[in-house]
Amino acid sequence: MECFSQNKDEMVLGFAAEDYSLYIRANLSPSVTCLSFPEDYKRSKKNSVDLFPDIIGEKVTKVHPLAYERAMLINFESGKALLFKLHGNRSNIILYKDPTLPPSSVFRNELKEDQALLIKDLENPLDLSHEHFILLEGKAAAFLPTLGKIPRAWLKSKGYITAGIEEKWKLMQEVMDMLETPLFSITKENTQYALSLLPENNSIFSSIDPIEAANEYFRHAVVFQAFDREKKQISKTLEDQKKKTASYIKKTRTKLQDLEGSASPSQLADIIMANLHQIPLGTTEVELFDFYQNKNITVKIKKGSSPQKQAENLYRKSKNRKIELEQLHSNLSEKELLFLELEELLNELNEIQDFKSLRDFAKSNQINQKSQEQSVNLPFKRLELEGFEVLIGKSAKANDQMLRYYSWKDDLWLHAKDVSGSHVIIKFKSGQTIPKSTIERAAELAAFYSKNKNESLAPVIYTPCKYVRKVKGSPAGAVMVDKEKVIMVSPKGP
Repeated sequence: MECFSQNKDEMVLGFAAEDYSLYIRANLSPSVTCLSFPEDYKRSKKNSVDLFPDIIGEKVTKVHPLAYERAMLINFESGKALLFKLHGNRSNIILYKDPTLPPSSVFRNELKEDQALLIKDLENPLDLSHEHFILLEGKAAAFLPTLGKIPRAWLKSKGYITAGIEEKWKLMQEVMDMLETPLFSITKENTQYALSLLPENNSIFSSIDPIEAANEYFRHAVVFQAFDREKKQISKTLEDQKKKTASYIKKTRTKLQDLEGSASPSQLADIIMANLHQIPLGTTEVELFDFYQNKNITVKIKKGSSPQKQAENLYRKSKNRKIELEQLHSNLSEKELLFLELEELLNELNEIQDFKSLRDFAKSNQINQKSQEQSVNLPFKRLELEGFEVLIGKSAKANDQMLRYYSWKDDLWLHAKDVSGSHVIIKFKSGQTIPKSTIERAAELAAFYSKNKNESLAPVIYTPCKYVRKVKGSPAGAVMVDKEKVIMVSPKGP
């Protein structure tokens, strides 16, 4: 009945019979790929685009998973087919007017290889006989290459690696039986949610209903995880402020102790003025009686300056010192109050459990606004490619700043080869490999923001930031690069 998208990583399909309706919401974010099946879906009146108009009004005749492949196919009465290819960060939804030919439409156009993908190439029939298992010497990855990391971890925990061949076969049959009649469980490790088809001891949700499990996984992995990520970011902003405030308080207290524990410059000025008659003209050092400490001290007189002028400077320093002490006490009081406020905000933040309260909290305390103000003067453009943050330098000087202050050793650096242009950096994400399609798109941007902008094909070099370094005295934007690779792309803007 309808097919649309309201953000670049999500596609919604609405189906209906005479007395029944169904929605499929496909979340194809590179960080979280999952399907959910809401009973109803309220489409937004804005920021929404229709997709795949060729299948609107088509009757579904069959839905089936491809053999031993993370993909399913919806067949229509007209012969068209819709493929759900669920390959992690390279997931896509692809329409075929003829299932034997290449696709006619692709949801994620940046995955170039999908534009020539044939359905028959995805089918993966496997020989799961005992004889074939023996022939493969019980190697699980060769016998059943589609096993996910959770079943593999289960086999390992049962001693699969060191077991004899018949024991391995028994364990393999056991795990396959559990996968055929699964108990769906959702677990959480650190900040990541996982959907398991095996019984789990520490699950936060379990069900034998796959639709219920899929919907619950979407709620946890997409909604809850986004909430956790945003809450963590706000918490980090407050913790950073608290840490800086604590550091300032510590340094200011130390400075106050040093200032208040030392003699005022006015005391030395008093001693000089009381002993003017004992200071020979033009002398640079003289011994005078210190009536504050009741002993003689050595006083140095600045060359070319009179004792009276030196005393005048000391009185001025003493006056400034008094002002400085007052200012330090005032600043210290303000920072101590701020520290307590930040502690209260963090305690309040810890109690928040829903998005609306979180957004209201951030808005009322101007946490997001502050980060936006800081981003106005950043030396780079920022955009997102397949879930990865990409930075593009605005000038030669900005390239240096971006590389020095905003890059990490595992970030990926790109630059048009042998011509001047912007530095481009793909920010590293822990536990995730940067997809080839992301590198290609970033390379297109690097070529576009260079002297090769008008070329039909341009070479771009890329390497981790740890292999990029500034040479002392080199011009702005100039760097030395090691272990670079070259990719040929067509320059293309954002």
